[in-house]
Amino acid sequence: MPAILNYLIHLLLAATLLAVFFAAYTRMTPYNEVLLIRQGNQAAALSLGGALIGFSITVGSALMHTLGYQQFFAWAFGAMVVQMLAYAITTRVLNMAKDQIEGNNTAFGGLLGAIAISIGVINGACIS
Repeated sequence: MPAILNYLIHLLLAATLLAVFFAAYTRMTPYNEVLLIRQGNQAAALSLGGALIGFSITVGSALMHTLGYQQFFAWAFGAMVVQMLAYAITTRVLNMAKDQIEGNNTAFGGLLGAIAISIGVINGACIS
């Protein structure tokens, strides 16, 4: 297969997985991140941005360390599940995510984002 075609297939698959993650993650949270971000809520932007970066780190690692599309998809899908579990566990332990994000507590949004990035780095390293 020509290298450009292989590149395009991987790019399309990774972008699709990122879009699926975005849709699933924003449905999972008890607040509307997109609306909050449009209203200037920095906490929501930090939290969602961290989740997207964390997921993307694992997707990048999967792209570098897998041999085929099926293996890449499996690792990326697993990363999606791990990121969502990390959010669910973190918000249960902290027990106040909805109020903090909707109240634009940037410290709390930054913490959620940092946790998501940390999970992504660890998850991505586990693939290598």
